[in-house]
Amino acid sequence: MERMTVAKAMTKCLEAEGIKDIFGYPGAAICPFYDELYKSDINHILVRHEVNGGHAASGYARVTGKPAVCVATSGPGALNLITAIATAYMDSVPMVIITGQVNSDQIGRDVFQEADITGSAEPFVKHSYLLKRPEDTAEVFKRAFYIAGTGRRGPVLIDVPCDIQKAEIDFEYPETVDIRSYRPSSKGNGYQIKRAVTAMMNAEKPLIIAGGGLFTGNGAELMRTLAEKLDIPVISTLMGLGAMPTDSPLYYGMLGMHGCVSAKCAVNNCDTLILLGARLSDRTSAPIARKENLTVVHIDIDPAEIGKTVETSVPIVGDISVVLGQLLEQVETIESEKLPHHDAWKKQLDESRYDAPIKPVEKGFVNPKWFIRELNKYLPTRSIVVADVGENQFWTASNIELKNGRLLTSGGMGTMGYSLPAAMGAKQAEPNAEVIAVCGDGSFQMEMPELATCVQHNIAVKVIVMRNKYLGMVREYQTNHYGNRLYAVSLDGSPSYTKIADAYGIENMLVDSEESAIEGIKRLTASDKPFLLEVAVPELLETIL
Repeated sequence: MERMTVAKAMTKCLEAEGIKDIFGYPGAAICPFYDELYKSDINHILVRHEVNGGHAASGYARVTGKPAVCVATSGPGALNLITAIATAYMDSVPMVIITGQVNSDQIGRDVFQEADITGSAEPFVKHSYLLKRPEDTAEVFKRAFYIAGTGRRGPVLIDVPCDIQKAEIDFEYPETVDIRSYRPSSKGNGYQIKRAVTAMMNAEKPLIIAGGGLFTGNGAELMRTLAEKLDIPVISTLMGLGAMPTDSPLYYGMLGMHGCVSAKCAVNNCDTLILLGARLSDRTSAPIARKENLTVVHIDIDPAEIGKTVETSVPIVGDISVVLGQLLEQVETIESEKLPHHDAWKKQLDESRYDAPIKPVEKGFVNPKWFIRELNKYLPTRSIVVADVGENQFWTASNIELKNGRLLTSGGMGTMGYSLPAAMGAKQAEPNAEVIAVCGDGSFQMEMPELATCVQHNIAVKVIVMRNKYLGMVREYQTNHYGNRLYAVSLDGSPSYTKIADAYGIENMLVDSEESAIEGIKRLTASDKPFLLEVAVPELLETIL
């Protein structure tokens, strides 16, 4: 046990949790903690807006699978994080958020830069703590990391008043944590496991839907093994893209509003559906909910998600990797000659595969769907592509090839301005991977100050800006549903993004033809520094293939 300030104890807690990098933006109310960070080996990355610290921590956590940390000061600094907290909450991303607060005797008096951040963020966190007693510091941090990284992962907030940070305590970090009111299930019910295996064995047209929970629960490889052993076709949600290699003969594409023909055919014709870590949002559940005589096996860590949108036949609550391990144990006991083969079912799905032709576009522009397909040819096997929200998201999701890579995006909240900071976090977590942020010119203008962060901290993120001078998704919606009455969607007045990159000292290139696109992609993938491609795309090009 050692005597130290709470601020120093906070850094010791982070070190004990194995935290190497944190993302933040300082202010007076969090300065005691920052003064101790100065003496610590923890690497602090200064973002240019607090929300981007949250998104960067999100990208970091999604790559490592462990809770990541972001920091802000009190009042407006903390409030600026709420969008990032909500984004992480909707996509089950484990994060610990540390905020400074005014002195404890001033709370509730509307003093300078006071905001009730624990109350404000309450709908979007798994749990939150206002640290009132200095001696509770170690226990609060241990619990925060445990809650964030177990069960259905998510963000946990710790708000620390400035005077508490300065207080002295006897510090010892606990080795274990036991919270009586929080004991998430990890192992699936044995009887339900047997029922699930029986359902899969007896199915004539089984189908796996791979969700984002396969990544947060570290179950993607086990899912692939199960699919191959039982010869089950796989489709994915947007968040589950990459769980099954896109070149696998068992993979039939992405489901959803902007999904592909073969995935929709699979859902419409299957007789047994195995949902793995997929909550089935409103954008994916509609065709399933309408089906009759469908056997549904739903595996999820969160019991609230099972049966919420689709009636479930075999519900299994548990950690996805543990449950998949249990399923595979059962499958291993089955004689190989009795394992099913679904040649007729796969033949039916193979006939529904549709490779949409790429339409030519006018001179001076590039078809973004063609661009993403061309980008595939130059990406290393281990690549992390971070798509923003809007048309660029679905141009990317529908055309990217992921053999051993990841697609990160904001799925549940649909937060614009996510891709660049999340890509920074992903690159910091996995420096040897190629990390590319794809964004529209609308979303890029929400995040482009983070180019400075990339330069300052030498984070070699590659940025692709799809420039069509419109809020493209909203324009498409107004065109299709509001008689083409376009309002508040023009981005006239926007800058040259290559000149912006020049101002930051970042290598860049303008792409406005197929020839220049190929040259630009080669330069982008060959660079070991931050790089920006500005890609001129037509003003109106539908996202749906």
